[in-house]
Amino acid sequence: MIRVLLVDDQPLIRSGFRALLDVEDDIEVVAEAADGSECLALAREHLPDIALIDIQMPVVNGIEATRRIAADPTLAGVHVVILTNYGLDEYVFNALRAGAAGFLVKDIEPEDFLHSVRVAARGDALLAPSITRRLINRCVNQPLHTAADTGLDELTSREREAVALVAQGLSNDQIAGRMVISPLTAKTHINRAMTKLHARDRAQLVVLAYESGLATPRNS
Repeated sequence: MIRVLLVDDQPLIRSGFRALLDVEDDIEVVAEAADGSECLALAREHLPDIALIDIQMPVVNGIEATRRIAADPTLAGVHVVILTNYGLDEYVFNALRAGAAGFLVKDIEPEDFLHSVRVAARGDALLAPSITRRLINRCVNQPLHTAADTGLDELTSREREAVALVAQGLSNDQIAGRMVISPLTAKTHINRAMTKLHARDRAQLVVLAYESGLATPRNS
């Protein structure tokens, strides 16, 4: 069962998402919050698998709520998915760097919304190719870190190769095919890289790969 925390200051929005989720046999909405502060308290109480968080809220906004969840070791199993009315804007970019696993635009189709919740629960990043390209442009135009800064120089050559493929948006099965290894081995390379880089999830791996120059637009 996928446990979901809904966080949005608009009751109608929360009701709409809850109506979609409640009819699914493998998804349970465990709590609702109207702001980021309430979100943190409920996340600690219920330990959901997914926190669907609106980016613009009173008291504590979605970016700060994401940052606090990512910084709390007791909430390491909570995957934050940002809800926004827009595409990849400044807010969403900052949310990804704060520790969000991805984001959803609120006008998403219902079947795509449900699929995305399940994808996030598996620990995969919600970054569509078009969004990844725009994220790449932000990272490479204003690089923030070197390989030494991020810890990439601690990775093995195979781990670096796997991270670069993650940055292209490839799944574990696709990475395994490119590297001619099993999907389990591909997952192992990625998990070890995440541990060495202190990355919360695949979305942070994408940011680190492009900020450090390990991945470039030519490879995407």
